[in-house]
Amino acid sequence: MVTRKLLSPILITLSVLAVAKLTQAQGAKDLPREWIDPATGHRVVRLSDENGSQSLYFHQNAYTPDGEKLIITTPTGLSTINLKTRAIEKVVEGRVNVIITGRKTGNVYYTKNCVVYATDLNTKATREVAKLPERGSVATVNADETLLGGAITETAQPCVPTRAPGARANTPTSSDRPPGAEGRDAYPGKGEMMERRLASRTPMQLFTLNVKTGEVKTLLKSTDWLNHIQFSPTDPTLLMFCHEGPWHKVDRTWTIRTDGTALTQIHRRTINMEIEGHEFFSGDGKMIWYDLQTPRSQVFWLAGYNVSTGERTWYHLERSEWSVHYNVSPDGRLFAGDGGGPNSVAAPGNGQWIYLFRPEMVADRTAGTLSNAKELIQPGFFKAEKLVNLSRHDYGLEPNVSFTPDMKWIVFRSNMLGPTHVFAVEIAKTGVRSQKSEVRSQRSEVGGQRSEVRGQRSEVRSQRSEIRGQSPEVRD
Repeated sequence: MVTRKLLSPILITLSVLAVAKLTQAQGAKDLPREWIDPATGHRVVRLSDENGSQSLYFHQNAYTPDGEKLIITTPTGLSTINLKTRAIEKVVEGRVNVIITGRKTGNVYYTKNCVVYATDLNTKATREVAKLPERGSVATVNADETLLGGAITETAQPCVPTRAPGARANTPTSSDRPPGAEGRDAYPGKGEMMERRLASRTPMQLFTLNVKTGEVKTLLKSTDWLNHIQFSPTDPTLLMFCHEGPWHKVDRTWTIRTDGTALTQIHRRTINMEIEGHEFFSGDGKMIWYDLQTPRSQVFWLAGYNVSTGERTWYHLERSEWSVHYNVSPDGRLFAGDGGGPNSVAAPGNGQWIYLFRPEMVADRTAGTLSNAKELIQPGFFKAEKLVNLSRHDYGLEPNVSFTPDMKWIVFRSNMLGPTHVFAVEIAKTGVRSQKSEVRSQRSEVGGQRSEVRGQRSEVRSQRSEIRGQSPEVRD
């Protein structure tokens, strides 16, 4: 007899294969719009219409300040998705390099023909923000949208206005990639390319550009490979960047103030082959989170650094839960991960899923008796829940998860149906949501019954009072 444990994986595999076969040679309009993942019970929705559409890199803000719209890239430009109605609207025509959605105005910032532009997502009015410095690129916009941040590569070719947009900001440029690798996050030979680029010790500059005056200010000169540049989402004067390259050979994550002071290394390794990277800010800007492995490929953490106090929190993950990128919900209470492919740093044994992580701290039984308690790392662990089965996803494209502002959905990009599209998975299970609704309905019904009983009791008390008020003869 076939047991339930054996039958369930078979049904899941057949369901996934059936969806994949169904979508072969189909256009986007024929792809499934939404379904319940048979492996997890969570609702998945395809948000995009155009094949080749993608959500932004995991730390690039893609949401408007009111939480209503999501910016995505398409093969023909930039579009918004209304998160309430799911309506899609083209806002920028033509291929551009998207930077970020402004946290103050909600304008989308992007570069095209060596110029930084900003477009109002409601009116589509577009303005020129600044011209790129020669041999420079812009990767981020600060919280009050007064400064742009980026890097100058002193040996790079000057920007040519007629040149087609290249790789996304914060990734190796087109010239660093082998033929056929354009548009892919992971590809054969990437490790060797990063080794060569690091060894070249190319002179670079970290800079800010004043939106109002056009002043370009150099914050740091270095022969380290400066990359992954991102402003704090709340502090306009705090800039984070990394020393790019093979993680085991670099001191990766750093912050600096926009006046060029307070250069700070966020993590210092304590054992050989310890690696960290893919750093990002929490929504309130108070924490910096990053993938940490002690050592590489063996022990996995999501590590956190408090920007104000320097206090550290490390959450442990199992190998099967390791993800290429992580993210945190706006309120800081939940985390998400996008799993990893068969050639990842955690393979073999890593999982190909969209994950939801609920953090828990290890119980502190020291009662504050340790003299160096404030210096110690606070340990915790993740309780993982699988949301989407990505067994059919090609991790040459990294899913890059992000939480919607209302914290009800996790957005990601995937080629699990064939062409690349933008998807969202609902954090609450459909069955659980229905059960909660039924419970609320039952509670409401019980409340109505209780109200009715209270009314009957009141009527009885009134009758008793009337009886007590009558003469003894009448009562008898």
